[in-house]
Parts: sequence; structure tokens; C-alpha cells
Amino acid sequence: MNVLVVSCYELGHQPLAAANAAAQLRAAGHDVRVRDLALEEWDESFVDWADKIAFSAPMHTAMRIARRAIEQVRSQRAEVDVAAFGLYAAMLDDVADQVLIGETDAALVAWVGGAEIDTPIALGREAASPGAPLPARDLLPSLEQYAHLALGGDERVVGYVEASHGCAHRCEHCPVPVVYDGRIRIVDADAVLADAAQQIEAGARHITFGDPDFLNGVHHSLRVVRALHERFPDVTFDCTVKVEHILRFEDVWAEMAASGCLFVVSAFECVDEPTLHRLRKGHTVPDMARAVAILRAHNIEIRPTWMPFTPWTTLERLQVLLEFVAEHDLVGNVDPVQYTIRLLVPAGSLLLRHPAYAQTFGTFDAERGAHPWKHPDPVIDELQVRLAALVEGRQTAGDDIGSIYNAVRESCGLPQVQIDAGATEGRPRLTEPWFC
Repeated sequence: MNVLVVSCYELGHQPLAAANAAAQLRAAGHDVRVRDLALEEWDESFVDWADKIAFSAPMHTAMRIARRAIEQVRSQRAEVDVAAFGLYAAMLDDVADQVLIGETDAALVAWVGGAEIDTPIALGREAASPGAPLPARDLLPSLEQYAHLALGGDERVVGYVEASHGCAHRCEHCPVPVVYDGRIRIVDADAVLADAAQQIEAGARHITFGDPDFLNGVHHSLRVVRALHERFPDVTFDCTVKVEHILRFEDVWAEMAASGCLFVVSAFECVDEPTLHRLRKGHTVPDMARAVAILRAHNIEIRPTWMPFTPWTTLERLQVLLEFVAEHDLVGNVDPVQYTIRLLVPAGSLLLRHPAYAQTFGTFDAERGAHPWKHPDPVIDELQVRLAALVEGRQTAGDDIGSIYNAVRESCGLPQVQIDAGATEGRPRLTEPWFC
């Protein structure tokens, strides 16, 4: 079979989901091509060539891009078989012939081979078995074309791996528990290291561990970190960890720092205790402050992600969030787009189980890939739109992160604060801002 695997967007890194799928399909004897729409133009000749086309939809942005691309495929070749796979694939079931969710590699191979797959969710016992083929990164644009690590005045090529899939937690607004239901699937450590090694050989000097929570399987993750550092002592890394795990596993951070951990991404979300409780985040505002202090004690920076706009947002809570950022010296650690993020309620969201929210979230909109909602106070919705335009405009103009932060403060009715531009601009970060 001629199989076209299409990646739409994976947070600015070279797409692992597409590379994994391509490797599995190639190992099964199929002729495979990969197109990454985040960097490459759509090529109609690929559609003419393909017997089957598989779209990777691991995140919301990718799902929306995939929807438009599938429509293009249908207009060119209505008869070609199309699958969507990944965390957000279910929201494409109205345009794809097959949707596959969870641990999809084997299911995708089966689909290409002509099997009928009744249930879209496949979890299995582990994410990748020993001996699985290396992700087919040779079919993708080079690593140099993707996000880099910015560290002071230096930029480094970044590789991307995942040591586990799923999550042991059930945060109400997160799409992961909808599929994994509080479970994780471990990726074989040798497979993780082999993929990291092939990216390092291709020029990567920094590795991002993209697990939903790198410390869900803390012993497994530490084994991977130790082995990576032993083999490549000059390679640095970052990872994503829940606030409660930063605190619970406080004793690991000295070793993580010594092994090259530069920063940790953590979903703070908001500084509103009732909303944190509604979302079942498992942490409090004082916990967030403590997490900052724990990591900084080991010279590891934290990069909080925020969701400031929910149906329960007030202007006062937005102001407290901005003050928290300043008080804890986090201005240089927060991508400005984070001040504009709005609660996303995808199909199947755990939030929809609550009768109290029945009037809050509207009917699912397939085009948006979400249940729409409006804030009870239209002024808050207007502020979100205004901040989004402000941040985009300031970033396009090349304004520094401190001045953008102060512009956001002013829009929220707060006075500007003095910011040490030298310290702020030097914090480690990826050149592609986090976005869903």
C-alpha cells in the first residue's frame, strides 16, 4: 500500500506521532511518505499517489488543521480512505473513515491492512514494545527547522521524545483522562534512548520530554534520565510535571539538575482556589509558590502554563494572577500567549458530567472542536479578545517579554512594574511558545 501520513502540528517540535506511525507502517512493508503541514506546503501529488491517508491529531490545533486538510483531500479524491489518529481524532469522526485513539500504532497498521476496527480506543499494556522500529524521522524535515532552545544568547537544536503516554490523574478540563482514564503506558526505556540518540546524532543538543507528566512513572523516568546523561553528558533537557509531583518528589530535583534539567513546564492554570478545586488540579496557590522555590533551589526554572479565562474568571482574579507572576519573578518564564488562554471544552470532556455546568457549555461545535461557552459578564470575554490581539501584535512587532507583560497589566487595570530585562530575557525557553 502507498500510505501518506500527515502531521498537522505538534507544538513546534519534529512530530513524533507521525514519525512513529510511519515507522510502524514501513516495518509492515508499506511504502510511506510523511507531510508535516506545520512546515511543508500541501502537495496534491501526494494525494494522487496514496492508497490510504492517515492524519495525526494529537492536539486541538492539529485536529482543526486536519479537518480542513481532509476536506481538501475529499475535494480531490473523494474515494480515498482516510483515518485520523491521536488524542483528538474522535472529533474528526464526521469527516474521516476511521478514527483511532490511544495507543494507535498497531491499530493503524491493521487499518491499512484492511481490518475493520470497531472501537476507536486502543490502550494495550505498554506504549512501545522492545524492538519496535525507531521513529521514521528521515521522512520529516530536519530538526534544525523546528523549535530551538533559547538560552541567553545561544540557540540549540531540540529533540523530542516521550517516556510515557497517558496520565495517572483526572484533571476535569484535560483531554488525556477522557482516553486514558487515569492510566499511563510506559515507553520502553531503550526505545526512548535510541530515539533520543538518533536526534542527538542529527544535531540535537537539548531534549524535551513531552510526557503529560514526566513523573507519573518516576522510577522509569529517572532511569531514562540517568542513561541519557551517562551517554550524552553535555545534552540538557526539559520536562512537564504537575505541581503536586514537583512537591511529592522533591528529593529527585538535585539529581535532575545534575543530569541537565534546565526547566520544567507545569500547569498552574489560575490563582483561584475554587476553580483549581473545580478542575481537580490537586494543588493550591501556596503549592505553586513552593514549587517555584523548590526548583529554583536547584537552579531549575519553572515555566508555568495558565488558563486565566474560564466561566468563573473575574477581573480581580486576573489581577491576582498577574501579581503572582511578578512577585515570584516569573515574568521571563511565562510565554505572553498564556495570559490569553481560554478554557477549551472538547468532546467528552469530564466537565460535561456535572449537571451544574449544563447551562454553561453549549452544544458541541465540530468546526471549532469544542463546546462553546460565554462568560456571564461579557466584559471578561471582551478583555480576553483584546488581550489576545495585544499579545499577538506586540510579539509580531518584536517587543520584549517584560514590556508585553506590563501592557497586559495595564489592560487589566494594574500599574506597570519595574522589570530586570537582562534577567528576564535570559531564562531558558523554547522558541515555539506553548499552545494547545
